[in-house]
Amino acid sequence: MILETVLASLVPVAVDGVRGAINMFTGGAGAKPSNPDDVIKLMDAETRKLQALAQIDAVGNVSQWVANLRALQRPVVSFLIINGYILSVFTLKDVVLIDQMATYAQMVTFYLFGDRTYMYFKKGK
Repeated sequence: MILETVLASLVPVAVDGVRGAINMFTGGAGAKPSNPDDVIKLMDAETRKLQALAQIDAVGNVSQWVANLRALQRPVVSFLIINGYILSVFTLKDVVLIDQMATYAQMVTFYLFGDRTYMYFKKGK
């Protein structure tokens, strides 16, 4: 179970490695805008994408306590899953249940740290 999780987390790194190797052999720099108009179009597309993402998380016309409860769901669930895994390691005897809790804890940990860490390392190269 852990092997599949590790392999799945390394897929983006492998894809970037293959892309980098192809660019190294072909001398390509990837998709780069060739003129100022293309740069402006890409910036507009990125702005529209960010606006769409902001609308997904928009509160809308709901009561403030509902908005607060909705905003607390992710941190509370993350806290409960990670603490549940830690407690299961020390208190449970069922290896299958501990393994399932470990899978959930891995998902939450990657949600919290993995994407940002990967982007940090990707930006550094």
